Amino acid sequence: MANPTPSADRPANDRGQATIPVAAPSAGTARLPAEVASFVGRRAELSEIGRLLSTSRLLTLAGPGGVGKTRLALRAAAAAEASYPDGVRLVELAQLRDPLLLAQSVVDVLDIQDRSDRQAADVLAAHLADREVLVVLDNCEHLADPSARLVETLLRAAPGLTVLATSRQPLGVVGEQLFTVPPMRVPAEERSPGPRALGRYEAVSLFEQRAAAVLPGFAVTDSNADSVARLVAALDGLPLAIELAASWLRVLPVDEVLHRLTDRFTLLDTNTPAGPQPARRTLRELMDWSFGLCAPQEQLLWARMSVFSGGFDLAAAEAVCSGDGIPRPSVLALVASLVDKSVLIRQETAGDVRYQLLETVREYGYDRLEGLGAGTRARRRHRDHFARLTEEAQAHWFGPDQVAWCDRLRADHANLRAALEFCVTEPGEAGTGLAMVGRPRDYWIAIGSLSEGRQWLVRLLAAAPDGDAPERTRAMGLHAWLAVLQGDETEAEPLLRQHFERAERLGDTSEVAWALQYVGAAMGFSDPTDTEAITIFDAAASGHRDLDDMEGLSSDLFMQAIAEALIGDVGRAMDLSREAVSISDGAGESFVRSYAIFSMALATWRSGDRPAATELVREAVRLKKSFHDRWGLALCVELTFWTAAEDGAHDRAAYLLGVLHALWKGLGASLEESVPFMIEAHDLYVAQVRGALGRRAFQAAVDRGARLTPEQIVEDILRTEEPPAAPAPPGVRLTRRELQVAGLVAQGMSNKEISAALVISLRTAENHVEHVLTKLGFSSRTQIALWASQRPPGRT
Repeated sequence: MANPTPSADRPANDRGQATIPVAAPSAGTARLPAEVASFVGRRAELSEIGRLLSTSRLLTLAGPGGVGKTRLALRAAAAAEASYPDGVRLVELAQLRDPLLLAQSVVDVLDIQDRSDRQAADVLAAHLADREVLVVLDNCEHLADPSARLVETLLRAAPGLTVLATSRQPLGVVGEQLFTVPPMRVPAEERSPGPRALGRYEAVSLFEQRAAAVLPGFAVTDSNADSVARLVAALDGLPLAIELAASWLRVLPVDEVLHRLTDRFTLLDTNTPAGPQPARRTLRELMDWSFGLCAPQEQLLWARMSVFSGGFDLAAAEAVCSGDGIPRPSVLALVASLVDKSVLIRQETAGDVRYQLLETVREYGYDRLEGLGAGTRARRRHRDHFARLTEEAQAHWFGPDQVAWCDRLRADHANLRAALEFCVTEPGEAGTGLAMVGRPRDYWIAIGSLSEGRQWLVRLLAAAPDGDAPERTRAMGLHAWLAVLQGDETEAEPLLRQHFERAERLGDTSEVAWALQYVGAAMGFSDPTDTEAITIFDAAASGHRDLDDMEGLSSDLFMQAIAEALIGDVGRAMDLSREAVSISDGAGESFVRSYAIFSMALATWRSGDRPAATELVREAVRLKKSFHDRWGLALCVELTFWTAAEDGAHDRAAYLLGVLHALWKGLGASLEESVPFMIEAHDLYVAQVRGALGRRAFQAAVDRGARLTPEQIVEDILRTEEPPAAPAPPGVRLTRRELQVAGLVAQGMSNKEISAALVISLRTAENHVEHVLTKLGFSSRTQIALWASQRPPGRT
């Protein structure tokens, strides 16, 4: 599979009102997904939830599976979004099994690419401390205790945080407000209202809408009103149960669906005490009935598909679920049939099709799989498929399909987690996990999840036998390298030594070369003047050349180029950068190439050609857009900040400094921790810019930059010139003094010169400039100048 099509992220889980998924958000954002299926009723519940959200910081929507907690939470969160300046985020926990990854999952959703060695919960607490954000934690019940501990920690650390949780049980946190989600209203059994009266009942409206989706033209009429009313009442008004029942109208009339269901419920109730039955039992009975209506091969596929986490494509279903009763060519038709029966959700994004089981449906399938005694075998087949996928990804990583493979692995990240968890917990499987976790070598770096990568490496290295397997050597090296990148010198030093010594002892020449690269980088990070790092990079490059390992060689070269540029050997740095770019270009890959172009930009900047360096930085950022490499983006912004400071564009430089603060905060790290080799120049330019602008103007510009999202940062850096000055927003008027100040800014005056020209204090001049920027919605003085030059005379 040399040319995979990037797959969409898995759709949001839905627990009650639609078996059609909501549209997936773009990767990395995890903002609220758009609704695809219509939302029915629930006005009273939404009103009460909105009221409770305005008065409490932790609100839990509790209720049985299938009652509609997820859809209700998403609709309520969307309605409240305007109240949270820093947005609303959805964290889906249904597919997460490992409580150790709970905090990391929230880190991923908030797009915090943590490069530090702090615990994920500490990174979250720091990130959220000064933000006003609503986090929706969906499906907490199987992780109730760790969810409660994490929520309690974050609420204490972040006064602006509000959590909206969904769970089958309360979290039990002090201050928790509980809202029990009721089933939808259904008609009383003793009454049989007509179609118009039935339309007032939410359960009937939901059934009618979903039935019309599978049987166009369906409506509640005089002839079927009684059956519809009895059917939704028999299903206790549970939205998921109603939707599953409606899906059967493709093949059965309403009367027949009602007859079959009520016969089953009557049989099951024979030895059950009278009285209302739990909603959970009703849903289980409906699942049993739906399962019984499936053909034997469909039942088997349903059970086997339950081992997937976060969705899957057809190729995965064929690889994992075929055999022993399901011929591989039959999988497509069986999948289509289960989609028709609303057992499977189908999602299409950009031509890619993936499938998913709702969590309640998946749990039922896994119970059936365990009942067959086939759970472990199916999980092993699932692991084997994704192990092959990582092996294939490694084989094609350093090539033209690199971005597609990165996207594909990210789309299946939940499945990779499930496969690694199997390797950790199942005796004798850790060796396979060690091979998986290091393929591709740059995967954890490219997706910005160093902490999670280290966590899997620690667990797998502990679980695997301490033999001479090459995958163990590789995993040790990757563990050491991730520690270096996180600035964890205390742990990195012994790990680097152990990796190098083991590779030498076993005669593993490839890992010796990688070990030398990691050691050279660690030395260069800690002391950019240490020329011994350059000698070590030379040795690493020699080893990779001998092995014809172009991926390793290109990495050696750009790292050495950075080291050469920092000690002043610009010519040598340019030669090394050009060779690294040439190798990457020849292979058609993008990730290493982005760093090689950055090293060339740094060398070009050190030579004094700042315009050329700026163009190279833009090219590096264009390449990084395909990855979630915030660390590499921060390096590019740092060099752009230096350029602005050197060019005397002090307002722009301070603005970029704010951008850097936002990036490093999002990474859970700092410039000092992550790239100490750039700190000396950074501090010099910060002092220079602050002195030129004055404290207030400096801070105002920094604050503007700090408000940007990573996507906006990329857009800002890629602009080849200042954005054209837009007209002032409607209704915005500048005062006479502000117009004077704007005119002087357009003449190129600094704040000090403006204060002298207008005979006002420097602080007053700074305030006027800041007011002009804020009113016009601009981010730089250049935009003010353009606006002033385009403004007709006499206009305010």
